[in-house]
Amino acid sequence: MLHTILKKKKEKMFTEEKKKNKNYGSIFIYCFFCFVFVVEVARFAKPYYKNLENLVEETEALVVEEGFVGLEKSGILPPCPFKRSRSALSVPVRNHQKLSGAIRREDRTRPPSSYCVKFTSFATLQQLVKGNGDKWESRPFSVGGYNWTLIIYPNENKPQGSGGYVSMYVRIDNSTLIANPRDVYAEITFLTYKSTIDKYHFLQETDAQRFHLFKQQWGQLNFLEIGYYRDPGQGFIFDGGQSVFGVDILVSNPFENWEVFSYEENILDPVFNWKLTKFSTRDLDSYSSDPFSSGGRNWVLKVYPNGVGPATGNSLSLFLLSASNENGYVKAKLRVLDQIRSTHVEKQVEGWPNATERGWGFEKFLPLADIKDASKGFLVNDTLKVEVEILSFSKSDSL
Repeated sequence: MLHTILKKKKEKMFTEEKKKNKNYGSIFIYCFFCFVFVVEVARFAKPYYKNLENLVEETEALVVEEGFVGLEKSGILPPCPFKRSRSALSVPVRNHQKLSGAIRREDRTRPPSSYCVKFTSFATLQQLVKGNGDKWESRPFSVGGYNWTLIIYPNENKPQGSGGYVSMYVRIDNSTLIANPRDVYAEITFLTYKSTIDKYHFLQETDAQRFHLFKQQWGQLNFLEIGYYRDPGQGFIFDGGQSVFGVDILVSNPFENWEVFSYEENILDPVFNWKLTKFSTRDLDSYSSDPFSSGGRNWVLKVYPNGVGPATGNSLSLFLLSASNENGYVKAKLRVLDQIRSTHVEKQVEGWPNATERGWGFEKFLPLADIKDASKGFLVNDTLKVEVEILSFSKSDSL
């Protein structure tokens, strides 16, 4: 009996232990699947979290770049140069003009060259312009034969979209365009004085701007953050609130003198003959032919009967010259004719003018001994015949 009771008790304990182990196994399997699920979710979400993190970092970097770009050149980069105004902070980053490669921000000691204005109180200026469309306009000033006006917007988000920036513009006078209706190209540089470094901070568009009857104004919507003009420590306001602004306008006049360079190869009337009579009795150093036309250009042949330079006393010198002293590239054949055999001695010139005559030719063209030798046929009845055939030449037409 006792044995039976103990046996049943033992079986009951075994059944409970088995059930307990079964519950532990279920819990383990459940926990395992939960762990796998969490790992997969984390792995799936990690790239999105990383992108979000990078986006936040890029946005912060952009705001810092926009806020401190004006201080980079000066070397002054305090961690918090001024407190941004509430409205400036509320402007989305996309409204801040990010500098492109065509815009330069730098500092220089040279003051504005076209126009300059000093405000005794920047804060007062901000209040006074509210009744004038939030803008200040200078008196007209003349640059490059045109009248201009400098326009400054010292208040936030005026004009619309400027955010917390001072905006600067120039406008060309309409009357000067009506009197002379043409496009005007001008390089514009806006400046403001920075007392802490005794220099002018400037923003320059490197490309010339085009002004005309339908586009009379151009400028920078985001010249410099207004906050710089609230903190005297930044140097843009000084001596109790004074500030200085200016502009350089360089008008680029269109060219008036120009030329067309061409190369002529199909020459009309390319050959010219010249007879030098009484050759043996000629006593001048050189002789020139009358001007002749070939290819629509006037030329001259020049002969040194007794040679020139290293050819003096031993060779005939022969040159082709431009009658109007034009320089250029010439290709031509110079000849001394054999009047007996109807042949000739020929030498070709090709290139730019030489140093001897600023023309094209040879100092040692033909030995004098050959000319004096009657059997050679160069000198007949004391007459020498020379010839030129112009093959091609360059020319410049001024317009």
